[in-house]
Amino acid sequence: MAKSIQAIRGMHDIVPEQAPLWHHLEKAVERTLTAYGYQEIRMPIVEKTELFKRSIGEVTDIVEKEMYTFEDRNGDSLTLRPEGTACCVRAGIEHGLLYNQVQRLWYVGPMFRHERPQKGRYRQFHQIGVETFGMSGPEIEAELIFICARIWKALGLRNIELQINTLGTSVERAAYRQHLVEYLQGHRDSLDEDSLRRLDSNPLRILDSKNPAMQELIESAPKLGDHLGQVSKAHFGQLQQLLDNAGIGYQVNPRLVRGLDYYSHTVFEWITDQLGAQGTVCAGGRYDSLVEQLGGKPSNACGFAMGEERLVALLEEQGVQIDDDRPQVYFINAGEQAQAMALELAEQLRSGNADLRLLLNCGGGSLKAQMKRADKSGAALAIILGDRELQQSEVSLKYLRSDLPQQTVPMAGLSSHINELIGKGII
Repeated sequence: MAKSIQAIRGMHDIVPEQAPLWHHLEKAVERTLTAYGYQEIRMPIVEKTELFKRSIGEVTDIVEKEMYTFEDRNGDSLTLRPEGTACCVRAGIEHGLLYNQVQRLWYVGPMFRHERPQKGRYRQFHQIGVETFGMSGPEIEAELIFICARIWKALGLRNIELQINTLGTSVERAAYRQHLVEYLQGHRDSLDEDSLRRLDSNPLRILDSKNPAMQELIESAPKLGDHLGQVSKAHFGQLQQLLDNAGIGYQVNPRLVRGLDYYSHTVFEWITDQLGAQGTVCAGGRYDSLVEQLGGKPSNACGFAMGEERLVALLEEQGVQIDDDRPQVYFINAGEQAQAMALELAEQLRSGNADLRLLLNCGGGSLKAQMKRADKSGAALAIILGDRELQQSEVSLKYLRSDLPQQTVPMAGLSSHINELIGKGII
């Protein structure tokens, strides 16, 4: 017998018993974003490699080491998307959605990075992304943070901390970068291998190092906030005031720099200490220069992305109770004629209640075997249709999760009776 083929390392299946948590997460996010007036956009999983080189930066770890890049039959360099923001901006430019317009968009789907797999970090991972365009003030940044807070509440999640920082303008950051590099060069012997590699390519990322041996050096480094102009400081101050007014708790973290080159002004992360090293569950900020960088007319922009795998893990860790999506009703049928009638009745019941979760037994089986399947399904009610019921134009109802006695109901009144049981909370 041929050896079975396994999933690619770092790319996981989501099996049926895990799916309810994903549904719970995605439904809560969609309801919240729709309530705020955001619209869904869907982009291809594969994009031209140049898109990510221009947006993320050619000398970043993502582009240099982590992207899944290949040549297609035409010789074009294509890449499985490692993140969604650049894709959304590309789509917005291509379809004329951005210039002189205000847009609030969101998307969901898989992203790909060739990293070392570990808990909370996978080679195929799923993100929910939110992007806004055409708004320059701190109020849209505050709105994005409010949305996150409302999603945590809708999901029933606790102990997620907000950290914020400002990166100022690209000009201010470039001037600061020079001071930071001079400082780090003076302490080159104290830098670890990762920091030495980043010193020339992305020195700000050194500030985010988790190496304990580096912490004293980082704490003594020049502070970006000391190199910002009055406009940048005022923008960040206004954001803090809006968060204070809304009662949103936060911590200003001057070492929060984010890993992508396109960020400016406000950046933020929502973090937890319940997932080990991979504690960031949502991150984002402002990226005003990216639209022009990718060939569009200048447009203000900001957004965030949340990792579904980490949020699902947090739901599990905190034992959050979710809505039950198991079948409410299991339809048992015995005999060829009963099977045909059961199929018809099941469709009538679904037409009478679009939200009814009904599982019809298919593939035959004895009454005893079907009852076992009904019980295993988690359904609260079994509808039984056999030769006797067929002759009497009725069905038998057996309650699987309560002590109510078995009863018979005419086929003609079955739909209204099922709806009545649902209304009373019996099933």
